[in-house]
Amino acid sequence: MGNIAKQAFPVINMHCAGCANNVERTVSRLPGVTEASVNFASNTLTVSYEKDKLTPGEIRAAVLAAGYDLIVEEAHKEERQEEEQHQRYVRLKWKVIGAWIFAVPLLMFSMVFMHMPYSNEIQMGLAVPVIVFFGGEFFTGAWKQAKIGRSNMDTLVALSTSIAFLFSLFNTFFPRFWYARGLEPHVYYEASAVIIAFVLTGKLMEERAKGNTSTAIRKLMGLQPKTARVLRNGGEEEILIEQLQTGDLVVVRPGEQIPVDGTLSEGDSYVDESMISGEPVPAQKKKGDKVLAGTINQRGSFIIRAAQVGSETVLARIIHTVQEAQGSKAPVQRIVDRITGIFVPVVLGIAILTFVLWVVIGGSEYISYGVLSAVSVLVIACPCALGLATPTALMVGIGKAAGQHILIKDAVALEQMRKVDVVVLDKTGTLTEGRPTATGWLWAQSQEPHYKAVLLAAEMKSEHPLAGAIVTALQNERIQSAALDSFESITGKGIKIAFQGKVYWVGSHKLLKDFGAAISDVMAEMSVGYESDGNGIIYFGCENELLAVIAVSDPIKATSAEAVKELKRQGIDICMLTGDGQRTASAVASRLGIERFVSDALPADKADFVKELQLQGKRVAMVGDGINDSQALALAD
Repeated sequence: MGNIAKQAFPVINMHCAGCANNVERTVSRLPGVTEASVNFASNTLTVSYEKDKLTPGEIRAAVLAAGYDLIVEEAHKEERQEEEQHQRYVRLKWKVIGAWIFAVPLLMFSMVFMHMPYSNEIQMGLAVPVIVFFGGEFFTGAWKQAKIGRSNMDTLVALSTSIAFLFSLFNTFFPRFWYARGLEPHVYYEASAVIIAFVLTGKLMEERAKGNTSTAIRKLMGLQPKTARVLRNGGEEEILIEQLQTGDLVVVRPGEQIPVDGTLSEGDSYVDESMISGEPVPAQKKKGDKVLAGTINQRGSFIIRAAQVGSETVLARIIHTVQEAQGSKAPVQRIVDRITGIFVPVVLGIAILTFVLWVVIGGSEYISYGVLSAVSVLVIACPCALGLATPTALMVGIGKAAGQHILIKDAVALEQMRKVDVVVLDKTGTLTEGRPTATGWLWAQSQEPHYKAVLLAAEMKSEHPLAGAIVTALQNERIQSAALDSFESITGKGIKIAFQGKVYWVGSHKLLKDFGAAISDVMAEMSVGYESDGNGIIYFGCENELLAVIAVSDPIKATSAEAVKELKRQGIDICMLTGDGQRTASAVASRLGIERFVSDALPADKADFVKELQLQGKRVAMVGDGINDSQALALAD
């Protein structure tokens, strides 16, 4: 597997779904290619190949021979693809304008002035520029495909317009051939010109739609700064982002975007990480803290030691994931691609059959109708909409999702969502705001001054969303954190710390039981009251002694009830999983109208619950935001 490379290359000069199939077939047949997929909507070839048998240059050479082109250079390939697409759009726009300038008067002559002298010659003069100058690419494209024994949409357009034009040309210069047989020599110059004008207009609309689908990617890429300020040779030096190396010291000033993933080497500040985390509150960063590329420094200046640069940063990997997902194919799209692959030959066969039937059944006087009917078949049966609709819809959907902080792995995952019948929701940070506040403190009588300092130090190291509420409350009291001897996270239960030879713990009632700490009647009664109001309960103790009960309120998101109601309206079952106690979970579930929930759930319990649903034949979607949800997220459909 280490020898297999998977890369995505922008494709140039594709005009239709048939072109996409031709490129895909060409690359698939190359030695060393294990998989090739072309997405017409994104103009992208995704190919897996053996590096010792094939190079990107050889792939490009094969595609060039088939009449198309690839962008294989790694640097700025997205910008180059966008520029190529923009130039193609501008060229198409002028072709459309030019084609209609000639097509409209041609229509007038064919319908109103057809009996005036030299009408046929005037119509021929108006049709020639449309066919030669504005529609020339259809004929060159069809010829390239014919040379390699293939066909595409260009073949249909070129055949239909050339048949109509040549038939009209014959009737213009040799009308006596038909008069001698008692027939009227009709001309169809307007058909050939208007077909090209309409097809060019359709292609212009397609190009605009394809350009709009990459808006989300452009927004994500806009989060990447172009340059960085590094400390080199005893001074600051501004360099291109591509020139950054791991270990570089990067200077970031207030208001600037962070160019790399790394750790703070000097200084401190607040950083807006909402584009990565969705969390609107800026995060405080001090020496040793990690920062991510694309996030925004808000206040002080600082120096970062680069850990991941270029394509290795979190933001670059997110962009790559979205691009790969947009370029992937859903099973339904592969069916469509197979249909478009045989579509053109079948249409050509039907067109020939149509002409033959007109002449055989109607006789020689119906040749004119036969030609027009065959041309109509060729024009109407354009497979472009068939090949473009599915990938465009996928690209728009995946792009819009990325803008809402939802990363879709691939098109298969998106298509599977249609079959989901159970959605399992984590509580904290998913159904709730994830910005909790400490609403109640109940201390045992023997409170020592250092207890709050130990609690603050412990919660500052915790990754649990509720820990932030206690940290904020204690910092507001201007408590200074203690220097702990040791720290241990107990998954799904809480944390254990050592301070001055004693073991302290903070967490759920499971940890309370593990340490065998007794809870007084007063504190037990208060805990029940807190939980009944939907508060989470955190216990703080020293060895087998309970020191405090803390109530933490995490407000339910304003949109959660509406989301649950909408999912239920679609016939989807809703389940809630939480590490909180029974009463807290019950209070939140009842407010949201969720009948089925699991409380006191450890990470393994969440995964087991998903597995249990799957064994019942359910298609499960899991929604969670924490490390403790990762097992269940990985297991879900």
